Amino acid sequence: MKYNFDETINRNATDCVKWDIRKQIFGESEVLPMWVADMDFKTPDFIVEAMKKRMSHEIFGYSVRQDDYFQAIIKWLYQRHKWKVEQEHIVFCPGIVPALNLCVQAYTQPGDKIIVQPPVYFPFKSSVLENGRQLVTNQLCFENNRYSMDFDDLKKKIDRRTKMILISNPHNPVGRSWTFDELKELSDICLKNNILMISDEIHHDLTLKPFQHTVLANISDEVAAQSVILTAPSKTFNLAGLSTSSVIISNLNLRNLFITALEKVHIGGGNIFGNIASTAAYTHGDAWLSDLLDYISANVNFLDSYLQKNLSHIKMIRPEATYMAWLDFRELNMSDSVLKHFLIHTAKLGLVAGTDFGQGGEGFQRINLACPHKTVEKAAELLNSAIKEMSNNRYLL
Repeated sequence: MKYNFDETINRNATDCVKWDIRKQIFGESEVLPMWVADMDFKTPDFIVEAMKKRMSHEIFGYSVRQDDYFQAIIKWLYQRHKWKVEQEHIVFCPGIVPALNLCVQAYTQPGDKIIVQPPVYFPFKSSVLENGRQLVTNQLCFENNRYSMDFDDLKKKIDRRTKMILISNPHNPVGRSWTFDELKELSDICLKNNILMISDEIHHDLTLKPFQHTVLANISDEVAAQSVILTAPSKTFNLAGLSTSSVIISNLNLRNLFITALEKVHIGGGNIFGNIASTAAYTHGDAWLSDLLDYISANVNFLDSYLQKNLSHIKMIRPEATYMAWLDFRELNMSDSVLKHFLIHTAKLGLVAGTDFGQGGEGFQRINLACPHKTVEKAAELLNSAIKEMSNNRYLL
C-alpha cells in the first residue's frame, strides 16, 4: 500500500464539525467522534499540491470551470463506472443536499407526493417537508441481516399526486450497493407511473469488493431521460468543506429547469479551490482510492470479527459500499433514548442514532470507519468495556 492511512491527525481546534462541536452535539466533549461522514485521513497529496500551486497566485476572485474540470469528471465516471457523460449534461451545485432541495423545487409543486426509502439519509425527509411537499415512505425490508427494496409496498403507495422518488445509491446508512436488477425493477415502476427519479450517488466510488456500483442512468436511455444523478468528490477524497458537486441531467428540459432553480438563488458560482481540488482528484486519484478501499475493508473486517467474537449480541450489517457500518443493538433490549445515553456517557462513543434516519432505524446506530485502524480498535474496546460495566451492574438483559 503506497499511502499511509494509519497516521493519526489531530483535528481539534481546526473548526472541524466532527471533533470541535462534540459538546454541542453529544452533550459530552470527551466522546470518540465516529459520526458525521467525513474521513480522519489527510486529503491526498496531489490535491493539496494543486491547491497550493493555485494559492501562490494570491488573487482569489470570481472563477469559472474550464474544460479540464469537466473532462476530469467525464473520464473518471467512464473509467470507474462505465458511464458515458456529455459535458453539457453536468451542472455544478455546491453540495448534494442543496441539489436535493433544488430538485424538489424545480420538478414538483407544493402538495405533490415524494417517496423516500427509510431508514435513509435524513436530508431526504427534510428536503420534502421543508419545501411543502407530502412525504411518502417506502420502508426498506430487513431480512436475514440484509436490506432490500419493498416493491409491493411501493406500488401500493403510488397515486396521481406522486411525482418523484429520492434514491440513495449506494444506500446511506444501511450500506447496500443496489444491483442492476433491483434498480431496473425500481425504474420500471417509476417509468410506468411517470415518477422522476433523483439518485444520490455521492458514495458511488466507495463500493467495496466484490460489489459493483450501478449508475441508475446506465439502466437504459429511457431511465436516463427520467432521472437526475447527484455526484461529488467530497466523500471519496474528503473534500466536503469545498462544497463542490455535480448534477448530471441528460434530459434537456429537466436540465434547464434545474439550472433555472439554481440561478434563482445565485449559488452556481462555486469556489476556486473546489474546482482545483475536484480536477486534481479525478485526474490523479485512482491509485489513492484503491488503497483507501482496501484500508476501509480491513476496518470493516476487524470490527465485524471483533463483534462476533466479543459482543455477539451487537450485529454489524456489513456495508457493500460507503465507509459507514450499520450496527444492530436491538438484542440489548434498550430503548433508543437509553441506548443513546449509554453509548455517549458510558461507552464515550459519538455515533449517529438510527432513529435520525427515520422508520426502521430503531435500535440501530451508524458508525464511521474512515479513520485509522487504531481508532476502530479503540472504539471496539470502549464498547466492550461499557457492555461489561453494564452487565456487572445488572443493567443488561
